[in-house]
Amino acid sequence: MTDLIHEPLQALVTGIGWVSASGMGCGRGGVPFTLGPGCLPKLARRDVFEEPYKRFGRLDDYSKLGLSAITFALRDAGLEHWESKRPIGVIASSRWGCLRTDMAYFDTVLPDSGRLASPNLFAYTLSNCFLGEAAIRFGLTGAGFVLNEGGAGGMDTLGMALGNLAMEDCEAMLVGISDLEPPVELALQDPEAGAVFLVLERQQREGVQPYGRICLKKGRIHWGEYSCDCLTELAAALLPT
Repeated sequence: MTDLIHEPLQALVTGIGWVSASGMGCGRGGVPFTLGPGCLPKLARRDVFEEPYKRFGRLDDYSKLGLSAITFALRDAGLEHWESKRPIGVIASSRWGCLRTDMAYFDTVLPDSGRLASPNLFAYTLSNCFLGEAAIRFGLTGAGFVLNEGGAGGMDTLGMALGNLAMEDCEAMLVGISDLEPPVELALQDPEAGAVFLVLERQQREGVQPYGRICLKKGRIHWGEYSCDCLTELAAALLPT
């Protein structure tokens, strides 16, 4: 998509939310942000939503992770509550996607010739399931998909999100990274796990102070005098210390 749009692509960052081994929260919540190795918290509905939300309890861990970070980002941007559906899209980067859920599902398929296969786990054996949950919960009607980006730090995902804004397909975009810890069978050392999402908007809304205006140019993210090539580094740099 970015090949079809002249650089630089740019947007205002109005919200940041995350879940990591060291904690979870919103940019304006005063919680320090890091995304690195470690065990992720076991998420419960009360960690994310004050009011009852029956759907949350039946989600797989990967969907809970992504939905929670999206919720915190929208809350931070003042976009959590809505009355009518909104042209807001979500694009996420993931290395492992729902691999852990897939493996857990097949653990129920293999015994007894599949007679005890879990229908609940089967419902979450696609990496984009949590985007559908977010669309239902928050009335989002924009583009939504998960990109397997390997070690690119979310840059292709960011370019696609900014491209959607440039073509005015959406009034806002959520862009981020979401990964559970990889299965132990992969034997990776100190794998980074967690989720972080940023809310991007074309124009400033009244009453919302953006973290800054970012620009994607020649494969790097620029804001002011600074630049980086990773979404997690961007989130950390934009947040007040």
